[in-house]
Amino acid sequence: MNFTTFKFGNELQEGLDIMGFDKATPIQEQAIPIIQEGRDLIACAQTGTGKTAAFVLPILDKLTTIHSSNKVKAIIIAPTRELAKQIDMQIEGFAYFTNSSSYPIYGGGTGVEFDNQKQALKKGADIIICTPGRLLAHLDFDYFDTSAVEFLILDEADRMLDMGFYDDIITITKQLPKKRQTLMFSATMPPKIRELATKLLKNPASISLAISKPAAGITQTAYMCHDSQKVNLVREILRAKGKDISHVLIFASSIKSVREIKKTLTKAGMRASEMHSGLEQEQREETIRDFKSKKIRILVATDILSRGIDIKGIELVINYEVPHDAEDYVHRIGRTARADSTGEAITFINPKQVRDFMDIEKLIEKEVPKLNLPQGFETAPEYQIVHKEKTKKKWQNFKKKAN
Repeated sequence: MNFTTFKFGNELQEGLDIMGFDKATPIQEQAIPIIQEGRDLIACAQTGTGKTAAFVLPILDKLTTIHSSNKVKAIIIAPTRELAKQIDMQIEGFAYFTNSSSYPIYGGGTGVEFDNQKQALKKGADIIICTPGRLLAHLDFDYFDTSAVEFLILDEADRMLDMGFYDDIITITKQLPKKRQTLMFSATMPPKIRELATKLLKNPASISLAISKPAAGITQTAYMCHDSQKVNLVREILRAKGKDISHVLIFASSIKSVREIKKTLTKAGMRASEMHSGLEQEQREETIRDFKSKKIRILVATDILSRGIDIKGIELVINYEVPHDAEDYVHRIGRTARADSTGEAITFINPKQVRDFMDIEKLIEKEVPKLNLPQGFETAPEYQIVHKEKTKKKWQNFKKKAN
């Protein structure tokens, strides 16, 4: 389906033409007409499917018909600062030829940044893109008039609930007009998401796209190894790859692991940087800039980078640990082979994680080849589920003492 089918206004369509947007993705084909009708919507779609444009475009189009006022008209809530900034950048591109304005609202900055956000809210940016915590902070003050809000969008709703924002979202919605259009986008649809949708949405339309399989251009392999072998295995893989690859993204499940890997690689003469929630906002932004510009070749990160953030040219993704959620695996390795390019994904599996990896293979409907460890490494464990031995209670026979 071509974007002209949606009959957007001339200014918006001109922006799409210049940006090279021609054919709509499946989520856009299904979501845009529903949003244009004014219905609430709950949509299950993965990152990388074009879902941001699916909700931004019809809202931008509707804003051109709404009487101008110095009040916020649309609120987009995202789980992280990085995603909020990225959505804002996309809106800037789409809205270039329109009169609509947007502003990102997130924490971690200076007092000056808070004041800038305050001014944007007072003057009424048409669309604000915010994280839950910072939005609540501004809602505590009288200068934020929410009476003109007509659209509320929750993006990556499942991730927000995973991060503990359920109560914050409920508190936020209580301070918004009841008469509004609410859209919820989520990569997964667990019971808690459905519960939230029941509370916030009115007779919503529902869209559920099949869980994305890894792109065909991703070569997937795995190594069975002990935890003690992982750091040296990373070093050996990168040494073997040499300078043929310019972008390497290594995922670890904890900040502790991220720091350990980065430290070891640095000692081995491989310059690496780290990305996780323990960094200050300025550090995170600088790290992303350096990685995108190839100033940094190796980035070690937690799952903060597995969703939403689009960095082109990542040639290798290494899963230092098997993600507990099979769908997170798809998100992680989906950072490579973007836009029909090719890439490689390597996963390290320890004996306790075999069952988790089997669940992943079941989800993606593919058996991932298990490679032998490089020469010089100790024997790798077998790829089989480790069953815990049940310890039988030893009952002792006690004789009753004679009185």
